[in-house]
Formats: sequence, C-alpha cells, structure tokens
Amino acid sequence: MNLKYNLKKLLRKFGYDISRYKSDPHKASRVQKLLRSYKIDIVLDIGANTGQFAEFLRKDAEYSKKIMSFEPLSSAFSLLKEKAERDLNWVVFNTALGDMNGTSQINIAGNSQSSSLLEMLPTHLKSAPQSSYRGKETIEVKKLDSIFDDLCSANNTVYMKIDTQGFENKVLEGAENALQRIHSVQMEMSLVPLYQGELLFEELYSLMKEKGYSLVTILPGFSDKKTGQLLQVDGIFHRF
Repeated sequence: MNLKYNLKKLLRKFGYDISRYKSDPHKASRVQKLLRSYKIDIVLDIGANTGQFAEFLRKDAEYSKKIMSFEPLSSAFSLLKEKAERDLNWVVFNTALGDMNGTSQINIAGNSQSSSLLEMLPTHLKSAPQSSYRGKETIEVKKLDSIFDDLCSANNTVYMKIDTQGFENKVLEGAENALQRIHSVQMEMSLVPLYQGELLFEELYSLMKEKGYSLVTILPGFSDKKTGQLLQVDGIFHRF
C-alpha cells in the first residue's frame, strides 16, 4: 500500500497520476452492436501500435473473429507480435499502409502512439508534451489495394479501423479499389490541426460521403487535459 502511495506521490510531482484502468462501457457497447449488426468477420486494424484496439475488441466489445493488424514501428510491432501469438485469430504485419508501395521515414514520438509520417504541430505538443518526436525510422509502406485480395475474400464482411496520426487520407487513397468491398470504416478525425498536411473532420467526412459511406456514430478521443477541449474523435462510417 505504501509503495503504491509513494509511486503516485512521485508521479504527481511530474504532472502524472495512475489509477485502475476502466474501459468505457458505452463505447464498447456501441462498437459491439455495430460489429454484430453488420455481421463483421474481418477487422483491418491499421495503425495498431501495440495492439490496444485489438485488445479492446476482444475484451470489451467481445469480438472473436479475424483481426489483421498493421504496425510499421519496430518497437511497437515487437509488442504487438508478442500479444498476437496468443490469439490464433489475430494476424500482424510489420508495415504501414498508405498511398504508395515503397519505404518512408516515420517520426518516433515519445509516447509511441503519436508517431507519424507527418510533422507534429504545436497544438498537439502543447496538449501532450510527452509526445514530442525523439527520432526517425525507415519503414515499409504498402497500398491496401496491392494486398487486399490476399487478405479478404469476396464473402468477407470487412471493418477497417484507421488510426495513423494524420495519415488517414493517404490510407484511403491507397485503398480506392478495396473500399468497394469494405463495409465499415472507423477513422481517427482531428477537429483542429495536429499534424502538418492532415485533413480535418469536415474534409474527411465529405470524402467518405463521396465514397458512398454514411456516418453512423462518433466516439470521443484525444482531448486537452488542461482545457477539456476535444481535439480528435473516431468517426464510424458504413456503406448501406
């Protein structure tokens, strides 16, 4: 008990706190209902980091079918691969998805999950100073169109989640053909500019509408802890 108290006291000096993890039951219930009502049997987890979304699907949304996770960062992928080895229905790939086939340089963030192929803007740094870039890594990038037929059959009902820190529109550009067979898309959408060159909520919403999708729900995401301002949300779109 004293150890926990002393650890919390030490962390608070640096502006941090620890508490027991609690999932959002409303978010889990909403995602669970969507996956079931749309009869999803494959989830493409793009920008998987260390597998947080896949674990959320398994533990909170009670999804038991196929998950395919894509993560380019070597350190994050190592942890992702270790977790997936315990789940026969979870396959992982050490690559980014984007609008080309080749290699690129990713910026490595201090908190890992904020790593991006784009430059981070001051708004993001101000809200999360621990996310500042610490280095770069050369990674593989693939277009989803170039591998989609190897991943999914015509009979699959596909749900694609994109969490790529401002690179979402590039993932969509590389999935022009695949999108015709992807039933639902969950995508991180910034309400204010956080990465240089990213498309914001309104632009991504219009893009998805042009591609034949309707917005079915919004889940709150990253916010400024000091001001309470919501900076990002996850929009879930479905092709009816």
